[in-house]
Amino acid sequence: MRHSTLRTVILVTGLITALVHLVVLSVQIGEPSPLFIVNGLGYLALLAAFTFRPAFMCGRSNLLHYAFIAYTALTILAWIPGGSRTLTGFATKLDELILVYALLAHLRAETVGT
Repeated sequence: MRHSTLRTVILVTGLITALVHLVVLSVQIGEPSPLFIVNGLGYLALLAAFTFRPAFMCGRSNLLHYAFIAYTALTILAWIPGGSRTLTGFATKLDELILVYALLAHLRAETVGT
């Protein structure tokens, strides 16, 4: 898969996951959940760092990838014991698995390219 395509997949799946945690889950629950809001904001922060690469991240692209993968994996693991077993829950986990795959493939493409 092309490097630019992987970036697009990361941005789209990351935005979907962030929006689900920020908006959709609060609507389904009936009230805003601080835990879901913080999780969604974390995804937005990681997406911003991935997209704009702030100066302090220069030369630390691998670290950003690993942090994003770990954050997503932690979200998936936190869902396993008590997460909602609904279409939204399973669709979001599939989206997050695609995000992890795209991040790993993007990291590999950057490593090979250097």
